[in-house]
Amino acid sequence: MYAITLSGFGDPDVMSWSEQPDPSPGPGEVIVDVAATAVNRADVMQRLGFYPPPPGESEILGLECSGVISELGAGVTRWHVGDRVCALVAGGGYAERVAVPVTQLMPIPAGLDLHVAASLPEVACTVWSNLVMAAGMRSGQLLLVHGGAGGIGTHAIQVATALGVRVAVTAGSDEKLARCRELGAEITVNYRTEDFVEAIKAATAGSARPGADLILDNMGAKYLARNLDALAPDGQLVIIGMQGGRTAELDLSALMAKRARVLATGLRTRPRIGPSGKAEIAGAVVDRVWPLISEGLVQPVVHAELPVAEAAAAHRLLDSGEVVGKIVLVVRN
Repeated sequence: MYAITLSGFGDPDVMSWSEQPDPSPGPGEVIVDVAATAVNRADVMQRLGFYPPPPGESEILGLECSGVISELGAGVTRWHVGDRVCALVAGGGYAERVAVPVTQLMPIPAGLDLHVAASLPEVACTVWSNLVMAAGMRSGQLLLVHGGAGGIGTHAIQVATALGVRVAVTAGSDEKLARCRELGAEITVNYRTEDFVEAIKAATAGSARPGADLILDNMGAKYLARNLDALAPDGQLVIIGMQGGRTAELDLSALMAKRARVLATGLRTRPRIGPSGKAEIAGAVVDRVWPLISEGLVQPVVHAELPVAEAAAAHRLLDSGEVVGKIVLVVRN
């Protein structure tokens, strides 16, 4: 098979489409002939040398894919050769074939294009596991999403809105904020020209719980203190990225005064099965999120589709900061 491999760590030119050994399915796994994969910020971090795969997982980039099952491992009974699926993987998505644990397979949502489905597993599992399963997001709350125009942000806006949650977002341009409003965001903040803390306080002034009930944060250290300022009493800060650094000082007295919680989670390193494992998350996404997609309440947002051999161009596009939603890499037409 062919796959995207790294000649080293660095700019997008370290990636190349080259021949690699075919994967074999282990017990409880299947081989998926990949139709498409999608680009995530984690792929960029791995390309730069900052985000290695978990021990035992593929070194090939790619945390999600869509395609058709071509081979079954021992003990697989629920799935069949020829089934159209999308999947969450810990690595290996930028390839013609990938081994996938059956617990991380998901059917294609009804009516959805096979290539577009590749853009869903990572964002859907990230948003649902963090906001609903971990933080208990519910109707009537206010959610602040940093990076509202990104893949996770555009998905989070729609899921939260479908659940009756008010949504505030930050983004770096008025054009991106306009797209966020089209998806359901009520409060929009251009972080280049506005202070999101003051914007949230102004939008919730006079309410019984001023501030954001939930904050989904991809920045980490840079926004820690300001996120705490923006939280409502009993609010929850959910950190899923470290684009703004790994280390910051936390004012525990301010945290205690608001009775707030800080959650920090990753998806890639979760166990395949067991408490908080990927199997539980994927099952919940199929049960709760896929119907929202089939009903048109949540729609995948795809900025561009490129051939997988042009992965370097896709990474440059993501690095440009101009992307709204996801970039899909097409492996098979």
